[in-house]
Amino acid sequence: MNENKAEDIKILNLKKINNSVTDYFVLCTGKSTTQIDAIADNIEEKVSKKFSEKPWKKEGKINKEWILIDFVNVVVHIFQENKRSLYNLEKLWGDAKLEVVK
Repeated sequence: MNENKAEDIKILNLKKINNSVTDYFVLCTGKSTTQIDAIADNIEEKVSKKFSEKPWKKEGKINKEWILIDFVNVVVHIFQENKRSLYNLEKLWGDAKLEVVK
């Protein structure tokens, strides 16, 4: 994400939340559809090379407003700024331990 100049990168640790859908959410914001697409492609490429993992599911690649890449234990969310503030996952999962990535 940093390589593609993603903004406001945060990790939500959901491990201690009962019935959570995954262990971690990784969130970031992109400024354009081109940047959002590049961030998503880079994540898939890096995870594939380093961990030999492919996403279980991907959504949002067509409209590029909110791309979700589900690696089962880690779910990556790449947002346009307006969609991120609209859905506000940080507040929705407010019980999660939050880590800000610089």
